[in-house]
Amino acid sequence: MTKLIAVINVIAWAGFWAFGYIAITSDDLTDSQLVVAAILAFAGLVMGLFAYMKLVRSSEATGYAKGSNQLDAAARNRAQEEWGK
Repeated sequence: MTKLIAVINVIAWAGFWAFGYIAITSDDLTDSQLVVAAILAFAGLVMGLFAYMKLVRSSEATGYAKGSNQLDAAARNRAQEEWGK
């Protein structure tokens, strides 16, 4: 499943960059073509971010990547109480 998400990630980012470049640099697009290119670029951005976050969660869950250094709730509350002093 992670390989499928990785392929989706690559395709989504490629679509974002390709259609984003077309939307920004092309001078002879009609308004409707520009809107379609911008929508496709935005869809590539959203899907790329979603797929990337799924890959990060998957790699942390399987032990392939080191987990983030987030504090647990008790440590976070102690830190917040000390911050105001």
